[in-house]
Amino acid sequence: MRKEGVVMLAIYFEDETAKVTEDSMKLVQQVLEHAAEMENLTGNLEVSVTFMNDKEIQAINAEYRGKDKPTDVISFALEEMTEGEVPIVQTDDMPVLLGDIVISIETAKRQASEYGHDERREIGFLALHGFLHLLGYDHLTEQDEEKMFGRQREILSSLGLER
Repeated sequence: MRKEGVVMLAIYFEDETAKVTEDSMKLVQQVLEHAAEMENLTGNLEVSVTFMNDKEIQAINAEYRGKDKPTDVISFALEEMTEGEVPIVQTDDMPVLLGDIVISIETAKRQASEYGHDERREIGFLALHGFLHLLGYDHLTEQDEEKMFGRQREILSSLGLER
């Protein structure tokens, strides 16, 4: 049963690297729950977060985006309909499946070093970036980029996670 005006966000973690700390997972949970509140989401929502290495994310990037190189984060929104798909009929007690966020731990580690902050902050940033994509944010145009990146800064700053 849904509570009106309240968000219930279930986050399912998969660490394929066996290198992600419990602290980093708790941070991701905190960032995503805070983002859901700041975005005024309501209802029973689910998202998965998978941590992998560069080789694994490169294979996904090549298959789904046609880019045969590692990347930092990829998200797959499950609510987006593609041609030929049958819509899922949502009932009150069913969670809304937002989608999947895939993060490369190796790239996160490199980027944290390049940007001069800790790996934990970078993982939180990447999780938020992927989450905002699941909510429909994008950065294909300059205007969209300003909106998305501004929202990222706002959410991270409110948690004390500035660069």
